[in-house]
Amino acid sequence: MVELAKAVRIDVLNMCEQTGTGHLGSAYSVTDILAVLYSGILRGRPADPERDRLILSKGHSCAALYAVLHRKGILPEDVFETFARNGTRIGHHPHFEPAIGLEANMGSLGHGLPIAAGLAFAARKQKSDARVFVIQSDGETNEGSVWEAALFAAHHKLNRLCMTLDANKIQAMGFTKDILFPTDHATRWQAFGWEVIEVDGHDHRALWDAHSRLGASPKPLAVIAHTLKGKGVSFMENQLLWHYRCPKGDDYRAALQELSGSPAL
Repeated sequence: MVELAKAVRIDVLNMCEQTGTGHLGSAYSVTDILAVLYSGILRGRPADPERDRLILSKGHSCAALYAVLHRKGILPEDVFETFARNGTRIGHHPHFEPAIGLEANMGSLGHGLPIAAGLAFAARKQKSDARVFVIQSDGETNEGSVWEAALFAAHHKLNRLCMTLDANKIQAMGFTKDILFPTDHATRWQAFGWEVIEVDGHDHRALWDAHSRLGASPKPLAVIAHTLKGKGVSFMENQLLWHYRCPKGDDYRAALQELSGSPAL
């Protein structure tokens, strides 16, 4: 998992530098979560109708998802290398193409949990063993649709549904605490009837143990993963600037040296 996360961060750096696009800070905060989930938590391959589903609701961080899918042999090389280019199948946000590991269209925030809850509800009706995982950003919880879906999931006791909150504390225009933050995340999800586990979102063992608890309670599971925007590159960490900014020149070389231990040529 550690080596996968390191390789993915380097991939994302190169993807963003080469194309001049992408949400690098957001991709870095979610990298460790994705690395853990794709290293044994998620069951089944794309062709398996009983597979677990993962929906990246914070779709703007899709560069990290594409890199993980490529590293795990799900997203082909010839598709991966076309990220954010004209005519590509993998653009700035994921679209629905299960054959390459993309389980839903994601763009506007607040849609992932409603879709995931519907999939989990359908799986129960179909007596399927498939589980559903969804990753949201903390800024995304500003959306009312998140809380409608949270109520639905709790009411129906969808205990094969896991919502992982990438709580990096920064959204597009500022810090979440300054924009819309009435109380802490755990209190909110508990109040909506979810089983809640809080972890360091960059601690692979803690992430593994938390996600392994899915199904142990009659409630849906909320994993509150406390993360850092830009995790892995010191001058990007916890900096609003790196929500949108792409690395070039000295920034790129310094970031690559931190991530790999070798300077860019």
